[in-house]
Amino acid sequence: MKPSAPVGPLLDMAVRLADLKEDHYRQLLALSALIELLADKGLITAEELRLKASRMEAELDRDLTL
Repeated sequence: MKPSAPVGPLLDMAVRLADLKEDHYRQLLALSALIELLADKGLITAEELRLKASRMEAELDRDLTL
């Protein structure tokens, strides 16, 4: 019979993944709140945000293909 993998490292990895997911959620929530506040105050528009994100994505794509 084949020995099973140690549970300790797998459990540790699962805990780390859960922590990362929680961190990601909190960062996304903070970013969403910040964007909404900026839009509510008239400092940015949804279209400006979309355009900037599109430009940044295109720049990243260019950098990755170099």
